Amino acid sequence: MSKICEICGKRPAAGRSIARRGLAKKKGGVGKKITGVTRRRFLPNLQTVRVSIRRGVTKRMSVCTKCLKAGKVKKATPRKFVPRPQA
Repeated sequence: MSKICEICGKRPAAGRSIARRGLAKKKGGVGKKITGVTRRRFLPNLQTVRVSIRRGVTKRMSVCTKCLKAGKVKKATPRKFVPRPQA
């Protein structure tokens, strides 16, 4: 399962995590020093949702929460329980 939103195409972004030590000048120190830089990934907040597509067809999709909040996706209605006829 890839980490890509099926609606807007949002995907993981690369970035850096910066480790610092020392006391800030504002707080009476000599300033913060960078002691290490490591690579990291910013992952989209994806949710697996049952979506209703044209004429009642439902499909499971991986959608980011931004698209869900914006209403770009119509969630499928819950299934109805139908008991089997007794033979």
